[in-house]
Amino acid sequence: MSPLSEEQLIKRRETQRQRIVEAALKVFAVRGLHGAKMSMIAEEAELSAGQLYRFFESKEELFITLIRQVAKETTMERINDLPGSPFDKLRSFTASILKEESAQYPFKLIQHANNAEDVPDEAKQLLQHFSVKRYIEQLLPLFEEGQQIGDFAQGNARKLISAFLTMLSALITLNMPIDDDHQLPDADMLMRIVAGPRFQDR
Repeated sequence: MSPLSEEQLIKRRETQRQRIVEAALKVFAVRGLHGAKMSMIAEEAELSAGQLYRFFESKEELFITLIRQVAKETTMERINDLPGSPFDKLRSFTASILKEESAQYPFKLIQHANNAEDVPDEAKQLLQHFSVKRYIEQLLPLFEEGQQIGDFAQGNARKLISAFLTMLSALITLNMPIDDDHQLPDADMLMRIVAGPRFQDR
């Protein structure tokens, strides 16, 4: 077998690094900073511990890398790129969050990081991006447009957004056994909190 070219080596390294980051996001989201171990992340990424340490010297470095990535990518503004009316956009976003476990990982990671002790200072600074106020401001134009056309309930839009985000956050981070007697609300049930006249009777 001929040796790999420099381009192939770079591509393989990038692929391995991405596998590590994706695996670490899942492990940190489920177990938190202190519950996660590098060995768990290596196992999730299907790599050896030695391969892991070639990319990241410590668990803390990997954690900071994740928080930095999530700070760039986790935004409510992407809702505006979804098709449909303001109600349709919010419902589609909510349904995807509740349905796809991997879509919940960034929010669970943030929750763990905010509650953990001894979080690295750089991560603490990055966590300031995730204030409820910031999310409310990002969603405010969508809600104001929706209120004007009857998609969303009337009243103080900021309070309405805050109530919705509180419920969504609670569902994402809920740690309870789910069985036939206890099912999580779906997107349609959650949307009733904000539904305006056009949708209240559906």
